[in-house]
Amino acid sequence: MTAPDLNLLITLEAVLAEGSVARAAKRLRLSPSAMSRALARLRETTGDPLLVRAGRGLVPTPRAIELRDRVSQLVSEAQSVLRPSKKLDLQRLERTFRLRTSEGFVECFGPELIARVADQAPHVRLCFMQKPDKDSKALREGAVDLETGVIETSTAPELYSQALFRDNYVGVVCLSHPLAQGVVTAERYAAGKHILVSRTGADRGPIDDALVSQGLSRNVVTMVAGFSTAVGLARVSDLIASVPARHTTSLREGMYSFPLPVPTEAFTLSLLWHPRFAADPAHQWLRTLLREVCLDMQTDPISASGVHSNS
Repeated sequence: MTAPDLNLLITLEAVLAEGSVARAAKRLRLSPSAMSRALARLRETTGDPLLVRAGRGLVPTPRAIELRDRVSQLVSEAQSVLRPSKKLDLQRLERTFRLRTSEGFVECFGPELIARVADQAPHVRLCFMQKPDKDSKALREGAVDLETGVIETSTAPELYSQALFRDNYVGVVCLSHPLAQGVVTAERYAAGKHILVSRTGADRGPIDDALVSQGLSRNVVTMVAGFSTAVGLARVSDLIASVPARHTTSLREGMYSFPLPVPTEAFTLSLLWHPRFAADPAHQWLRTLLREVCLDMQTDPISASGVHSNS
């Protein structure tokens, strides 16, 4: 079956609204011959003459009268769909945004983001979701609005992204730990008891590779799935956690932090979203706000003394 020409709805609405072929042609900026051909196609498509002569004028048929309101509504709705979005009114916006990110990111940047959202859009809620893996399925299916992460070869190519900040790994221990005193050498660092962070269960990472290049290896005594858990364990034990600096700024308060004594590459944390939300004004607003929060909170996570405190 041939699909109907939906452009005929525009012509039909003009003919029924004007009640005159000539006036409909003028409204649509069509020549008389083009209007005649369009009316002929309408009559053929609907199986009804639509307008019939009565004296010197034309009157609508019962079918035309039946269609008039429906066609007018259809055309109005179609035009509304194709218009640019209305200006965003944040004070009246009611929406829940779902963000998939790490616990450390939420604890570090979440409070400021929540405060700014509440100030600008009081009826908007943020739902922070755990990120147990790097699968892009949630973004693709629309179950998640935004996600933070490091772009890798496995990241879905259709996703949009924006860099938030650069980060690097630091070591963190409780204040009574031996590494809180003196110079932290590669040998002293490797000799300690370590917490390995791995969401996949891998028993080594880039820090281990860096140690091997210097003929060293670290003693991993436990593995956890998140940086927040690693910092929490290090706070109440003699274990060493190696975590991203910017991700864990607030988590490390009151602990001793130090640059790793082995070279590891810095990495970029990015914001990711699906193209379906690219032009959404509310989505654009939240993306901009989140980037501003990350930019405004760019501080040195390790003081000169290495102690990360509330001061």
